[in-house]
Amino acid sequence: MFRWIFAVTLPISVALAAQEKTALERGEYGPLDKAPDSALYDLPVKVSDHVYSAIGATQPPTYENAGHNNNLSFVIGSESVLVVNGGANNALARALHVEIKKVTDLPVRYVISENGQGHAMLGNHYWKSQDAVLIGHVDAQHEIDEEGFGVLSRMREYAQELAQDTTLVNFDITFEDQYIVELGDLKAIAKTYGSAHSPGDVTVLVPKDRVGLAGDMAFHIRMPPIFGDTDTALWIDSFDRFVDEVADWIIVPGHGGVTDVETVTAGTKDYLLFLRAKVQEILEAGGSLDDAYKIDQSRYQHWHTYEELAARNAGRVFERMEFE
Repeated sequence: MFRWIFAVTLPISVALAAQEKTALERGEYGPLDKAPDSALYDLPVKVSDHVYSAIGATQPPTYENAGHNNNLSFVIGSESVLVVNGGANNALARALHVEIKKVTDLPVRYVISENGQGHAMLGNHYWKSQDAVLIGHVDAQHEIDEEGFGVLSRMREYAQELAQDTTLVNFDITFEDQYIVELGDLKAIAKTYGSAHSPGDVTVLVPKDRVGLAGDMAFHIRMPPIFGDTDTALWIDSFDRFVDEVADWIIVPGHGGVTDVETVTAGTKDYLLFLRAKVQEILEAGGSLDDAYKIDQSRYQHWHTYEELAARNAGRVFERMEFE
C-alpha cells in the first residue's frame, strides 16, 4: 500500500514543482543565451543600410544574458558611428564594440541612452573610455542622479564578474526636446514625444533609412512595464505623436525584434487602452485595488514577462487613475 501511494504522489509532486517555476525557468522566453561566445545575448542584425541592432533577451536580466535584455543598436555614417544604448555593463559594451569593428573601422563618437535605466546607461562607462560623447535626456540624468547607485548595485549582483569594472558616469550632453547628431553624410535625431513609460524616454530617428529606434516608447512580444510614476494617459498621447511621424517606417523597439508600427501599436497603445478601460469599470463600480489585481489579462499571457508584470501593471494603473 505504501508503495502504491508513493508511485502516485511522485508525479504530482513533480507537477507542482514545475508549476512553481518561473516562465524563465520553464524556458518560455527562449534560450538563456543565443551567442555563447559573446557577452551579448545575440549578435547584431542589419536593420537598414546604416542601422544595426543586437536584439536582447525579452527576459528579466540574468547572469546568462549579462543584462542584455534590451536592444543595443548602432548607426554608421560616413565619418563616425552612433551607439544607441550603452548596455548594462562594460562587458556588454565591449562585446558590442567588437561587433561594430567587424562592420566598420569608423570610430564610435556618440552614445545616446534611451532613458536612465541600467541597461541603457551603465555601459556608458566603457564608451566614455573610448572618448565617445554621452547624450541623454535631462530627465534621464535626474534618474541617474537619484537611482543610479542602486541600479548599479543590483546589476553587480546578477552580472557578477561581468560588472567588475563598471561604474556610473554622467551624460556629457543633455537635452529637453531633441538633439541632432551629424555622422558625416547621415543625420540621427534623438527626440522625446512626451511622457512614456519612464523618465527621459527618447526615440532615435534615422530619416534617411526611415528607421525609428523607438526605445521604450513602443513594445511587442514583451509586456510593457508600468512604473509607479508612469502616466498611461500621457503615454498614449506620446505614442500617437510618435506614430504620426513614423507610420510607415521600420521600427526597432526597446525590447523585441525589428517590426512595424501596427505591431507595436497592438503591443503598446492597445494594451494601455485595454487596461485603462478595465480599471475605469472598477472605479465606476466602487471597486478596490484588490479588484484591479484580479483583472483578467489572460489574452496577453503569451507575452514575455506576463507573470512578472500583469498584476503589478493593473495595480499601478488603478492607483494612478484614482486621482485623474
